[in-house]
Amino acid sequence: MARRFLNQLLDGEPVDEVFLLADRQMRANRNADLYLLAQLRDRSGQVSGLLWNVAEDAVSHLQPGDYVRVRGKAQMYQGNLQIILTRIDTVSSTGLDPADFLPQGNNQTVEQFQRLREIMSEIQNLDLRALALCILDDNEIQDGLMKAPAGVKLHHAYMGGLLEHILNLSESALLLTSRYPKVDFDLLQIGILLHDIGKLRELAFETSFIYTDEGQLIGHLVIGVEMFNEQLIRTERATGREFPRELALRIKHMIVSHHGSYEFGSAKLPMTPEAIALHHLDNLDAKTNEFMSLIESDPNSGSSWTPYQANMQRKLFKGGTSDW
Repeated sequence: MARRFLNQLLDGEPVDEVFLLADRQMRANRNADLYLLAQLRDRSGQVSGLLWNVAEDAVSHLQPGDYVRVRGKAQMYQGNLQIILTRIDTVSSTGLDPADFLPQGNNQTVEQFQRLREIMSEIQNLDLRALALCILDDNEIQDGLMKAPAGVKLHHAYMGGLLEHILNLSESALLLTSRYPKVDFDLLQIGILLHDIGKLRELAFETSFIYTDEGQLIGHLVIGVEMFNEQLIRTERATGREFPRELALRIKHMIVSHHGSYEFGSAKLPMTPEAIALHHLDNLDAKTNEFMSLIESDPNSGSSWTPYQANMQRKLFKGGTSDW
């Protein structure tokens, strides 16, 4: 029998299916009774599953990354689909297709990687070009880019999403070169390549999209600078010359400032033309992708609006047929 994906579930429909447990928390209701809040995922999206009146020791064996069979009923609550659970049990991965449980990209990662390498090969500055190619020749980075999402839940949160995000920024930068002749676009391309590279170690993405201990404790900005320092050593060994100190500082600055403000996690505010350009290109691509993903994954096909998105403090307009 074909599996029923989350985006196919209807309000009031009984559920008996296997999902990936993306996260789990014990919470207390108004009466201080404990309940399980489980984040259930398949390739079509993620929903909350709630198991009422449960003791911690009854579900302590459930861990993020487990495959679980759930039984219950789908329910619309405040515009969002959730599953009221009657049972949740771990199951073996035997016979399961991992591709059914992780959001998939466009299956063009090989072509995207080749295009990214082509762009980086056209960098005119010899030191920066050598650095870029050294990075892309690193097996850890190459393999990671073929699989890693750019985020756990928000932008480009699917297999290969990080590579797609980097390439989008790189292609966008190419379109702007004639508009901003005083911006060092060779340097900007390196910033684009490296700005989220720390996510290869910040995130785990083999069976589920979760944060690693390193990611939780340090974060991808700091990890990104560490990875850049590693590649700097490799580049200097390959070229036989010292990498220019100011270029290295400018690259590190782009990595630690690309979130744009302290409020959103930047260690520094952008202080160079390349850093501010990187921030806005990054934000444009991330937010546009996030909007499109929320619209496309919304199960409420009969509504012109998505449910209220708490992190954005707004609903999103999907379009409709109403007359003006």
